[in-house]
Amino acid sequence: MTSPTDSLTPLDRARALLRSAPVVDGHNDLPWAMRKQAGYDLDALDLAADQSGRLHTDLARLAEGGVGAQFWSVYVPTSLTGDHAVSATLEQIDFVHALVERYPDRLRLARTAADMEAARAEGRIASLMGAEGGHSIDSSLATLRALYELGVRYLTLTHNDNVPWADSATDKPAAGGLTRFGEEVVREMNRLGMLVDLSHVSADTMRDALRVTEAPVVFSHSSARAVCDHPRNIPDDVLAQLPANGGVAMATFVPKFILPAAIEWTEAADANMHAHGFHPLDTTPAAMERQRAYEAAHPSPVATPATVADHLDHMREVAGIDHIGIGGDFDGTAFLPDGLDSVAGYPNLVAELLDRHWSEADLSKLTWHNAVRVLRDAESAAASLRATRRPSIATIDRLDG
Repeated sequence: MTSPTDSLTPLDRARALLRSAPVVDGHNDLPWAMRKQAGYDLDALDLAADQSGRLHTDLARLAEGGVGAQFWSVYVPTSLTGDHAVSATLEQIDFVHALVERYPDRLRLARTAADMEAARAEGRIASLMGAEGGHSIDSSLATLRALYELGVRYLTLTHNDNVPWADSATDKPAAGGLTRFGEEVVREMNRLGMLVDLSHVSADTMRDALRVTEAPVVFSHSSARAVCDHPRNIPDDVLAQLPANGGVAMATFVPKFILPAAIEWTEAADANMHAHGFHPLDTTPAAMERQRAYEAAHPSPVATPATVADHLDHMREVAGIDHIGIGGDFDGTAFLPDGLDSVAGYPNLVAELLDRHWSEADLSKLTWHNAVRVLRDAESAAASLRATRRPSIATIDRLDG
């Protein structure tokens, strides 16, 4: 006897699955793109309209992609330091609040796993926040607590450069992982219920954080180093620790992190951007025009949903199905795989995994259940820790001298 789904294509099945288990995406840089392109003006750049010429993200494409929850990155660059980094992070947070208030029928601010489930039941996209880079707290645990009170639910310990208390994956090692103050940051995040995000950090920082943490960690947008040997990716020995920790590694779509042939090409493209006065992460129209001109003259290696699926296959094998997720990095990169070039593309990845005989139960964990569970577990750990531990008043000067 045939099932009603037997006649459906993998893409049809993917879309049906995402209606019941939508995507929780770990990382989207829309807030910074809005800052750079429109000064946060949602009248000038209305996300209810088609923004496919300027952004990877708008409301219609989020719906088309089956997105049910989004961690909006409240990223600021490491060129901003001290109070300037903190105030710019606050402006990013303010924008996310304004975004949700602007589109209340489509978006709901989420601070807890229960909020995520409530948003799904209402047919709205749960909107969470993650701060990308420890420079956003200016080595202040009180600032960390303030960000949590404003709704930030993960902190990526570093971005592309070291912070005084933690080493980045793409900077020269200075701390050898986490300093004593860095360990205290992790413990205070555990006490708050803020997820420790280990994307962007060095492998030694990953290992130190896993040694110290009393709650599950996340990698909001990192893939498998064994598949693509880039320092932004996760070594197998770290992936193998996630079952004991309870954490989740969310595979990213950035070609230079997932396709070995793209690493050298991207270095040349980045050099071209610097030569023309642009930062490689600049996604303003003028910068993207320069990127497209370079790509036209020097065709890039092409990543596809299959490239991402290769990473997810490996991550599932090493960490297990309960410890993987998705973190696309939309609006934070100039280049994306064919078929995953906007937030509308998630069904193409799910269809690829269906073709690889992933079960619908496993795919539901990948897209929704694992991410909700990891936040719920962090909340449970925090409830226990707050019963016995006061807010830390440690300072970097006292601990690291």
